Amino acid sequence: MTKWLSEKQQQHWRAWLTATTLLDEQLNRELQESHGLTGADYEILVRLSDTPERRIRMSELAAKTLSSRSRLTHQINRMEKAGLVTREACEDDKRGQLCVMTDLGWKTLVAAAPAHVTSVRQHFVDILTNEEFAALGRASEKLAKHLESISERY
Repeated sequence: MTKWLSEKQQQHWRAWLTATTLLDEQLNRELQESHGLTGADYEILVRLSDTPERRIRMSELAAKTLSSRSRLTHQINRMEKAGLVTREACEDDKRGQLCVMTDLGWKTLVAAAPAHVTSVRQHFVDILTNEEFAALGRASEKLAKHLESISERY
């Protein structure tokens, strides 16, 4: 038997869906307008900036960005054409590929980061009280752990 959402639960659920969709669209729009980057471009550049020598195996990058390998390949093709990244063969495994941030990719990330952080603050962090932000963070971590544990089974 289905346990339906109460009216209040439906309101919260729909508000969550609306807020996350609108926030993602707003942050993407601002990144695109100010620096010509998509949210996916920015996330990949951030992930690369966190790695030694700004390089990472494509399979690991797909996992970190929650992308399928196919989707990531298309994304990296576009970013490679823009000069933001390159691909190299893995020295220890000739079948694997590394994604490497170029100097242009680094300069683009450094230029975009202040505006992106300002947008995140303006449209998310500063809208909430410290208590609301902390509670949302704890709830999001709980949801992520649950969903990650499920996805590991498949």
